[in-house]
Amino acid sequence: MSLKSIIIGRPIETAKEKQERLPKFLGLPVFASDALSSVAYGPEEVFFALILGGVALLHFTVPVAIAIALLVAIVATSYFQTIHAYPAGGGAYIVAKDNLGTYPGLVAGAALLIDYVLTVAVSISSGIAAITSAFPHLYGHRVLLCVLAIVFIMVINLRGVRESGRLFAFPVYLFIFCMYVVVLYGLFKFFYSPESHAQVHVAVQASAGALPLFLLLRAFASGCATLTGIEAVSNGVRAFKPPEARNAGITLSWMAIILGSLCVGLTYVAYHFHAMPRDNETILSQTARTLFGAGPFYYIIQFSTSLILVLAANTSFTGFPFLASIMASDRFLPRQMSNLGDRLVFTNGIIALGVLASILVIIFRGDTHLLIPLYALGVFLAFTLSQTGMVKHWLARRGRKGWLRSIIINGIGAFTTAIVLAVIIITKFPHGAWIVVIAIPAVVFISTRINHHYRMVADQLILPVYFHETEFQHHSVVVPISGVQNAVLNALKYAKALSSDVVAVYVSLNPGEEAKIRQEWEHFGMGVPLKVLDSPFRSITRPLIEYIDQVKAQNPEGIITVLLPEFVPKKWWQNLLHNQTAFIIRGLLHFKPGVVIISVPLHLQK
Repeated sequence: MSLKSIIIGRPIETAKEKQERLPKFLGLPVFASDALSSVAYGPEEVFFALILGGVALLHFTVPVAIAIALLVAIVATSYFQTIHAYPAGGGAYIVAKDNLGTYPGLVAGAALLIDYVLTVAVSISSGIAAITSAFPHLYGHRVLLCVLAIVFIMVINLRGVRESGRLFAFPVYLFIFCMYVVVLYGLFKFFYSPESHAQVHVAVQASAGALPLFLLLRAFASGCATLTGIEAVSNGVRAFKPPEARNAGITLSWMAIILGSLCVGLTYVAYHFHAMPRDNETILSQTARTLFGAGPFYYIIQFSTSLILVLAANTSFTGFPFLASIMASDRFLPRQMSNLGDRLVFTNGIIALGVLASILVIIFRGDTHLLIPLYALGVFLAFTLSQTGMVKHWLARRGRKGWLRSIIINGIGAFTTAIVLAVIIITKFPHGAWIVVIAIPAVVFISTRINHHYRMVADQLILPVYFHETEFQHHSVVVPISGVQNAVLNALKYAKALSSDVVAVYVSLNPGEEAKIRQEWEHFGMGVPLKVLDSPFRSITRPLIEYIDQVKAQNPEGIITVLLPEFVPKKWWQNLLHNQTAFIIRGLLHFKPGVVIISVPLHLQK
């Protein structure tokens, strides 16, 4: 069994593709882990934003959390309609492209691709932060731990969607269970202890002064990171078992209910038990420690939190390749992104995401708070374009049953997400969001250039209506040699089978060797003429290319085949002990029109 089979498993037949699709109970951990995990850091970002105005402002954490939960409900309802209107998947990219035009579609696609990369970086960094909160001595190794976690998730996803779903189901459901225990036990303990309520009442009275609106908006914008990943279900509808749209819609509903309730519940409990923003311990860790002490259940909570934050990246490793494959099919990304790998997943997209996320984590040193300002802008831009596109979609179908209700739902979604997008841009732009504002147009530009290239290639490869091509008038074969040995003789035999016009070319670097080469050639050259080229500056490639240009000029309507004699060592590492001249020549000649390059290998036995 090969190393590849051991790591990612044996290849799966294409005919078994539907068997690899996900039921709802596995679809939730695969597509919702990103959104659900955000309750571990979304409320914390609200705390960090409000604390800048003083402790008294923290009593606005719960109202902000309620506003975010309402936004979750609005966006989820809007995407529920998108799933049923576009059951083939594609989400914001397909909706915007079909209804608003190519460029809005590309903007939505670029925004989501960038946000998926950020999701992996933020989720992994947050998961490692949860681990270092429980084990502070690991804090200095957080970047290495982040990269190792990304590689782990990448390998698991290369093994297939269903296998990753089975592996990640338990940690996701364990996290949901632990979070509800924290919320319910926290509410019970709060209402059971009257002194806690009195302390909070004092804090509220003390903060009843002027409200810094900008800090409140910034807190809301930071907390909106909770919604990232909510669109993943609509992007990956095709990954669900039939009926795909129905199963995807139910999964989205489950996710929205859990996400909204935990966002409000955890924020409420954290505030009422006086959790405070700290660099070395998360808000969730403080709340759990206050409620349960440093006992076993506290470590179970931290363990489940770190697991889901790490595994939340799995949503991106599912959504990014699906979206990239759709854009590649439309010729806006390299076509390799649309190729299914051995395990019926988009292998190239998974690897590309892993590499990009690792680079981002290294640049930002695995610091969640440095990454958060870049977060959410792209996804809310995609939300807005998607919902606006859905409004136009229903307008084109007015008169059909339920069209007016659908327009109202998607219209509210578009209006709300547009306002949130404006708030995010205003409040986060100076803190790093400008990077995303620049990156999205850059990705759109690259996508259009890729599309232009593919269209130019297609125009030149299309068969003509009237075929009037003539055959090549002449075939010249050139065999570059470095000496007289078995690999050269092997190439000469092949060359003489191709054409009667064969010339061997030797570039002389050492005049003392030239006479020896000529003498050996007279005996072993099989009647093939030998052309010796002088190279006073010790370059092999320049004289050779100049000679090939001369041959081409003599027969402009002909074709030249350059045969490269090569010997292939039995062991791979032995290649490192030999010059790679043939490789260099092949690279230089590859872009010359009218020249064909062929390697003629001689396989060594020892």
